Amino acid sequence: MSEQSPQQRGPAGAETAIPSTAPVAPAHAETKAEVRTTRSWKAPVAYTLFALVLLIPFGMLAPADATSRIDLNDRLVPFELPPVLLPTSGTNTVLGLVLLAIAGFAYARAARDQKTPLWLLIVFGILWVVGLIVFIGADANVPLTWLLSGTLAISTPLIFGAMAGLVSERVGVVNIAIEGQLLAGAFASALIATLTGNPVLGLLGAMAAGVLVSLILAVFSINYLVAQVVVGVVINMLVIGLTDFFYSAVMVRDPGAFNQPPKYAEWSIPLLSDIPVIGPLLFSNTLITFLMFILVPLLYWAVFHSKWGLRTRAVGEHPKAADTVGIKVNRTRFWNVLLSGVIAGAGGSYYTLGAVGAFGQEITSGQGYIALAALIFGRWHPISAMLAALLFGFATNLNSLVSQVGANIPTEFMAMVPYIVTILAVAGFVGKSRAPAANGIPYVKG
Repeated sequence: MSEQSPQQRGPAGAETAIPSTAPVAPAHAETKAEVRTTRSWKAPVAYTLFALVLLIPFGMLAPADATSRIDLNDRLVPFELPPVLLPTSGTNTVLGLVLLAIAGFAYARAARDQKTPLWLLIVFGILWVVGLIVFIGADANVPLTWLLSGTLAISTPLIFGAMAGLVSERVGVVNIAIEGQLLAGAFASALIATLTGNPVLGLLGAMAAGVLVSLILAVFSINYLVAQVVVGVVINMLVIGLTDFFYSAVMVRDPGAFNQPPKYAEWSIPLLSDIPVIGPLLFSNTLITFLMFILVPLLYWAVFHSKWGLRTRAVGEHPKAADTVGIKVNRTRFWNVLLSGVIAGAGGSYYTLGAVGAFGQEITSGQGYIALAALIFGRWHPISAMLAALLFGFATNLNSLVSQVGANIPTEFMAMVPYIVTILAVAGFVGKSRAPAANGIPYVKG
């Protein structure tokens, strides 16, 4: 019998491969090796560090006789609730032990190459925030409704910025220009609302300004294939320069004519706004805040449950495959980038028409970059990004709380907190974040 060749003729003349006798590694061996290389201990380590901070300095080392008074009332709510009195040391010691247990669970999950559930991260964050409030409020009164309302106010433009980044980056275009979009919206809204005396027209002007900024990003990054990060940084510098120039040349010379816009009116929903704590927080706000309440669930539905969202995610994950089924990749990217400008421009109007009541040089103060960090922290998901933005807003508002209650914490340290949280988020200490696969990659058809 002749020796078998590597390929043997089959019945119809087809060639049939003869299985090799060489040993083959188990199929799961490579997979396990890959999993080991991707295992991350950063999240459990971060949980442990935060838990120890709450347990030792905020709990065990706090004065044993200190009591924290949490005030649940608000001047706009006709109902009065008794304050919540908590022993500072005992409360934070118990909370610290609970957080250590959660950290241990996170270690066990990481050892099995499993992620810590998002809901558990949220619970961890809420408990740590409660502990921090209790520590700051030792032998003092903490106005909880004021603290939460201030957090929402600071977070509103951050949420708009994060949603703008979501719309752009889900389709594959990195949006470093959120800062410029917010700043352009703030400038345009102040100028147009002052000239017209109408804050709604100021809001529309802010949206238009955001679109103009996005148009530059879209043309250069999509049509001319310029590096998206570079374009975004240049746009931010350009908008800062232009707004500073027009502020100095026009607004400063005649503020009454160009920089005294009417602010958004505050709307209260009858009965609902009288609910303690959540009433002033959710049902007594300005137009831009109510728009934010609508925007986040609307984007969640649109991204994950609509035809537009399916096309957006397809273009952001695998543009070539999307092109083969008839989706116009670059057109989809172009329109999404413009939409991100509408959203960020509207958020920028909050600085001038919702908070300050006038435009100032670099009024956004780098908040666009924090909004981008919130998007990364939230793993490019509308709800998670909103929660991350609220966390940054809370971290910022803590500085005001420390000053108000007279806590023995350096104000310089509290001013650093939002940026420390930003660095931890971007560094991935809350877990690995995966951007859309085609994010930042230009698409050339052919």
